[in-house]
Amino acid sequence: MKISKRAQDVPASATIAVTSRAQELTAQGVDVVGFGAGAPDFDTPDYIKEAAIKALKAGKTKYTAAAGIIELRTAIAGKLKTENGLEYSPQQIIVNIGGKHSVYEAMQAVLDPGDEVIMPTPYWVTYPEAIKLAGAVPKVVQTDKGAGYKITPAQLQEAVTEKTAMLLINSPNNPGGFTYTPQELKALAEVLEGTNVCVLSDEIYEKLVYGDTKFVSFAALSEDAFGRTITLNGFSKAFSMTGWRLGYAAGPLEVIKAMGRLQSHMTSNPVTFCQYAAIEAMGEPAAEAIETMRSEFERRGRYMTERLNSIEGVECAASTGAFYCFPDVSSHYGRNINGAKIGGSMDFAKALLEQANVALVPGLPFGCDNNVRLSFACSLEQITKGLDRLVEWLSQ
Repeated sequence: MKISKRAQDVPASATIAVTSRAQELTAQGVDVVGFGAGAPDFDTPDYIKEAAIKALKAGKTKYTAAAGIIELRTAIAGKLKTENGLEYSPQQIIVNIGGKHSVYEAMQAVLDPGDEVIMPTPYWVTYPEAIKLAGAVPKVVQTDKGAGYKITPAQLQEAVTEKTAMLLINSPNNPGGFTYTPQELKALAEVLEGTNVCVLSDEIYEKLVYGDTKFVSFAALSEDAFGRTITLNGFSKAFSMTGWRLGYAAGPLEVIKAMGRLQSHMTSNPVTFCQYAAIEAMGEPAAEAIETMRSEFERRGRYMTERLNSIEGVECAASTGAFYCFPDVSSHYGRNINGAKIGGSMDFAKALLEQANVALVPGLPFGCDNNVRLSFACSLEQITKGLDRLVEWLSQ
């Protein structure tokens, strides 16, 4: 049967591909240490699961409004006002089927064929594919280690053209594990003043920040920034609800209405009983549940960073957000390890998995071939075991 060119041009997700291969080896009885997952290893808190069960028993199993139930959108509006300083009405919020759906739908709503989207490296693997599926063009801006892998105002200024329709900002960043400071974001916002460039601000990791890192929403920087920003967030990371598939977007009313029209034909509403559980997720027990995970991730991240920097030829900045380390391992490129020629991050990741049974994600699909991504969303015991194997493998 014929396969569309559109579908043929979309590669499989690199992160999912690594996880799938690791699962294959595990099924064969191989003891694999997995650093590929982009999901918390904690279970969804019980109070959220109980809310879903209660909703099911109460018959919350029918269709809802395509954009989500008004109670959940009202709760999200309250959260954004209280925690982020953003004044949105419930009509300016749409609940989507996970963060990827939020990204895809927002781009479908605002991008036209030929539009350019400024996409700083490192970028999440889904971004370029969602841009291309909207008929737009990813305009990659290569960042560097010296700037902490963050786009600078000068780079942004140079990248903006009459074709520029959108800037992508993801802070805290996947895969980089870094966070833009409020001052850095404000400087970027000032560059965009007077332009027609919208900002897609992916803030899914906002609750997972470490040390003295201060998170700020891009839309909260100024009145101008508020008017040009689509804020994306969700429940997957902060509440360990990855499988529940609930993301959301907030922004200008006309954009959210457009997303709602698209969603009414794509999926209809997000899963009904999950929406009622999401309302409870943001309730009183939330702070304690989130802090339990956040503090443990911070401990693991510090340990992983220290261990990685102790390995000869590996450089890793401390993670200030999300649950990833993104070390530069390029000094090992050109080596031959147990018969495997290491020419870049793809070779590095493949050989490490097949020879040492450690799964991590190559940096090339994120736009940074010098780097690899390791998730510390796994136990300290697993982190120790995996890094021990990495040290041994590199010493051969």
